[in-house]
Amino acid sequence: MISLGGIDLDSVLPSAPTTVPPQLMNVNFIDNMVYIYTSGTTGLPKAAIIKHSRAFFAATGMGDMIGLTTSDIVYDPLPLYHTAGGILGVGQALFAGIPTVIRRKFSATQYWSDCIKYGCTAGQYIGEICRYLLNMPEKPEDSQHKLRIMFGNGLRPTIWEEFQKRFNVPKISEFYGSTEGNANIINIDGKVGAVGFVSVLFPAVYPVALLKVDEETREIVRDSNGLCIRCKPGEAGEFIGKIIQNDPIRDFHGYADQNATKKKVVKDVFKKGDFAFLSGDILVMDDEGYLYFKDRTGDTFRWKGENVSTIEVENIISRVTGLSDVIVYGVEVPGTEGRAGMAAILDREDALDLEHLYDGMAKSLASYARPLFIRTVKEMEMTGTFKLKKVTVQKEGFNINIIKDKVFFLDVKKRAYIPLTTDIYNKIISGEMRL
Repeated sequence: MISLGGIDLDSVLPSAPTTVPPQLMNVNFIDNMVYIYTSGTTGLPKAAIIKHSRAFFAATGMGDMIGLTTSDIVYDPLPLYHTAGGILGVGQALFAGIPTVIRRKFSATQYWSDCIKYGCTAGQYIGEICRYLLNMPEKPEDSQHKLRIMFGNGLRPTIWEEFQKRFNVPKISEFYGSTEGNANIINIDGKVGAVGFVSVLFPAVYPVALLKVDEETREIVRDSNGLCIRCKPGEAGEFIGKIIQNDPIRDFHGYADQNATKKKVVKDVFKKGDFAFLSGDILVMDDEGYLYFKDRTGDTFRWKGENVSTIEVENIISRVTGLSDVIVYGVEVPGTEGRAGMAAILDREDALDLEHLYDGMAKSLASYARPLFIRTVKEMEMTGTFKLKKVTVQKEGFNINIIKDKVFFLDVKKRAYIPLTTDIYNKIISGEMRL
């Protein structure tokens, strides 16, 4: 491994001792190796248990699936305290002997120049990294690198082709998975927008599935025998992985918190007594077996008797405004059922055109899905895996008594967003103004 500004191991290893170092403790392949905290995009992070076997198979499996060899050089600018950088990236060097370049901290300005300098042939990304790179001014280094593949998760389908064309990346392998889960898939074909693939001809070969959920409650739906119902192609459902105890890939080791572990397990899935890991994510599969991310069960709110997908609304606002950092969430309003939509938009240059935003959403979203409140912010919290964090803004709701940012309210009669004044706020809270 090469750490930028650090030691080139290839040059120092020849002078290192050839004797095997003493084994200080007896470590088993199935022993706990490390705790890795989940990202915590919609709540508090949880300490996931990672065993030596899981780390090994995750890293080597990724490398094998995307065709990495010892002639490749992997560029890893990701945080090493998360799975993507610390296991899937560094693991290529530790478990497969593939040279890996580590950057202490991601830099959008240095990504491509680093790849050129160290002759990298494979690059990692997570979360919003690809969008950050795309937002940088064009420069010659954009296409002078030797990357033949990029792999990661979180590349938005709306920028996939633009990103691949501008930076001349021959292949992108998007994967789906979680630090703690056993339901992990990968798109090795470069199918635009797909997060993975499962054979429709031999589905039992890889025991993952989409389960039908109630559209209103998002609870798992069961048939008359009390078993879960498998989704048909084109039908959205919760992604699950069958739990096979003591299997290094199919087992679910959970979290340090046993109560949190129990909440992620469903029993009596396709037969009495079997168990599966609940991903908490809603995916949809097409007729060929490609899977697409649709929503998170925790990222949906209900308003006017309808479910609203925060991800769908976020994508539309980004497209309409040209402002990429958008968080959509539901907020409680006294005297109403469900949660009203609210969007926090990063707008450092005060470039947001509210009239244009309203017109764009009116054309693309049903009335119940349009955010009632818009909050413009100068800074936005990010998780360690470059995902936008909504916990803080969601807690603050639309309370202008504690919010220092500008907040706007959708006046349905005027068909426009207007400033949320103290008078309007008080009328909403008291119920004088009905939403």
